[in-house]
Amino acid sequence: MVQYTLAQNPEVILTVSGKDSAKAREKAMDQLIELMDAGKLATELADGFSPQQFIEVKDPGSASVSDEDAVTQAVQVLSNLATLKLKVQESRTEALEVRAQVDVLFSDETVSEDEIARLKEGFKSLKTFAQANLRYREARSQAEQARAILDQALQSPEPDAKSEKHPADKPSSAGSGPDKPASDKSAEKPNK
Repeated sequence: MVQYTLAQNPEVILTVSGKDSAKAREKAMDQLIELMDAGKLATELADGFSPQQFIEVKDPGSASVSDEDAVTQAVQVLSNLATLKLKVQESRTEALEVRAQVDVLFSDETVSEDEIARLKEGFKSLKTFAQANLRYREARSQAEQARAILDQALQSPEPDAKSEKHPADKPSSAGSGPDKPASDKSAEKPNK
């Protein structure tokens, strides 16, 4: 559902099914005309009105839904990164062994058919590793943004939360009363 209002009369809310689109705005325009024809619209639109002039009314809850969608997507991106990392790690050793053997093809040494056959078999693991490594590097750059989204979502809503967790950061009233020796002992203790 999408809701529209008019700049000339913000109290009027027109609700249309679907998302904000040209078609939805046309439906809202039909509702507006019906209100005008029925005499229920107090505002005169002397200069005319087009569907592009509607103002979309954003539901305050829709922002949290989009934030939740972003968090869900961020977790999926990070999960994909974890899967790719495992795939790269599993195929790395065998692929690097095959890569070391590739240099034989560029030398003047004689190579047996058996060695060539093993090399050709190894190309599959080399290809798997190379492709997984490329996908991993691409996913890693995308995952940086996903990590930032999660970090933002995990932040405490209270700005003073850090100072409450570390009482040593707060100014102390020690030394102003008869407890002076006790404050000297606490000053000697190492910070944990």
